[in-house]
Amino acid sequence: MKIISDIQELRDHLRGQNRASFVPTMGNLHEGHLSLMRLARQHGDPVVASIFVNRLQFGPNEDFDSYPRTMQADIEKLEKEGVYILFAPTERDLYPQPQEYRVNPPQQLGDILEGEFRPGFFKGVCTVVLKLFSCVQPKVAVFGKKDYQQLMIIRQMAKQFALPVEIIPGETIRAQDGLALSSRNGYLSTEERAEAPQLQRALQEVREQVLGLNSRNTQTLSDIEKEAVAKLAGRGWNPDYIAIRKQCDLAPPSNENLSAGEPLVILTAAKLGKTRLIDNLEI
Repeated sequence: MKIISDIQELRDHLRGQNRASFVPTMGNLHEGHLSLMRLARQHGDPVVASIFVNRLQFGPNEDFDSYPRTMQADIEKLEKEGVYILFAPTERDLYPQPQEYRVNPPQQLGDILEGEFRPGFFKGVCTVVLKLFSCVQPKVAVFGKKDYQQLMIIRQMAKQFALPVEIIPGETIRAQDGLALSSRNGYLSTEERAEAPQLQRALQEVREQVLGLNSRNTQTLSDIEKEAVAKLAGRGWNPDYIAIRKQCDLAPPSNENLSAGEPLVILTAAKLGKTRLIDNLEI
């Protein structure tokens, strides 16, 4: 595996490769990331991974400085997965000038849910992903469904800019107790780690309640959301949201949508102690 930090050197190595498959990450790799590498290999060759902790997507009081950086362990994992190139730019490599041009996702998708609680997050994500696409020029890029809203926003960005990149979704990988794998799980204390699977259980309960309804309407769904939030809060969580939304655009479903059997997804973000966890479940 070649480890490259310079954009021009990366382009030189990939010249003539028109089937490259790309997996962008922020490092601190776990089985969830590695499953994306395997999926990437099914859709293109060679596989290129990137590791870059992107300052632009962290808010002023978030964990940019403390975000786990485990480069040596990450390199060993990627080598075992047969990754061809690891693009690991420094901030100076990727942003040699201040990145004053930014990509602003539309408000109706970028300022709801995660975008509401992490203002500017998706602007930072879209900007770095567009720049990484420009550097790697892949045919295919793989993103995990755990970050459901992010996947949707990147898919729409690629479509609206007519980028020659196919966006492939990777299923969420979970621990045996149901907790979605995340680099931030390492922040959890032993007691918090034992409690953390309750987030997925809350989603399962919401899903069962929705599926058990004789007829769905917006008021009933709102009541189910509120009840789920209150239940998590009662267990010591600090929920930002549990939201039942349309899979197609993450907007709240109307009664007409519900009558027509519109596919739904439940999304949640909640803090357990100081650690903020996200998850989702399609209905």
